[in-house]
Amino acid sequence: MGKINVIETAIPQLLIVEPQVFGDRRGWFYESWSERDFAAAGLHYRFVQDNRSYSKERGTMRGIHFQKGEHAQAKLVRCDRGAVIDVAVDLRKGSPHYAQWVAAELTEENKRQFLIPRGFGHIFLTLTEDVEFCYKTDNFYNGEADRSIRYDDPDIGIAWERWDVQEPVLSEKDRTAPFLKDSDADFVY
Repeated sequence: MGKINVIETAIPQLLIVEPQVFGDRRGWFYESWSERDFAAAGLHYRFVQDNRSYSKERGTMRGIHFQKGEHAQAKLVRCDRGAVIDVAVDLRKGSPHYAQWVAAELTEENKRQFLIPRGFGHIFLTLTEDVEFCYKTDNFYNGEADRSIRYDDPDIGIAWERWDVQEPVLSEKDRTAPFLKDSDADFVY
């Protein structure tokens, strides 16, 4: 059983992972995580924490989030209910892709996952109501290392208009997050 299809993106470290889905008249089954299958694909991660969020409204945004320093996290993200646009931003100073971003559409239908290594910021936008979003991390959450960058930072330039975002639903933390140029992100390529 198992096996995954790994799809490269415009930033080589950001990967789309498609699990093999087995379906019949009863429904479907897939392995959302297999250390063996990921290792066979050259992806060596030890995930230590699972997180879930629920967003009631379409147009809800969460991010751009990251943890700095020794608390940085790689993430394997997916959407179990509804649909999202998931975006990763390269925050590694010296990277040829610094401040560039990649978007992936993750839905309950396509069952795709987005593998985001350490050194990247993460944000998602809900495209439907009642979204359940899940992700694994390879490091535990640390509140003192928790950081955000503004979703509309002009130096990053995420093209939110592609997804018809007028007024996103934001937390106060995300609404008042600093711009990248004012951030204390300390990742190095």
